[in-house]
Amino acid sequence: MSDVTVTVCRSCPAGREGLADGLRSATEDAGLACVIAEVECMSGCARSSTVAFRAEHKTAYLFGDISTADIPYLLVFLRLYRDAPDGNFADARPLGPLREKALARIPG
Repeated sequence: MSDVTVTVCRSCPAGREGLADGLRSATEDAGLACVIAEVECMSGCARSSTVAFRAEHKTAYLFGDISTADIPYLLVFLRLYRDAPDGNFADARPLGPLREKALARIPG
């Protein structure tokens, strides 16, 4: 299984408000192993507060308009993503409002 890296834009409003720390704490509490990284700008300014999920040989995802209220849905996504061999899954309904916040899906 590939290691998942979750990257949070620290320049965006949610990033400045500690989204990475909140997500890091939530993944630890849920027992979900991943790397939480931060970068200065992910160029998602039109739908700021971006978060990306990447793993080797998997489709990468970029989400925007993220807030700390989305952390439970980000955890659901992380579980589904981690368990999908290629990073894709057929049913996005468990993601709730997060499925409307997808900005890009980049083939692995």
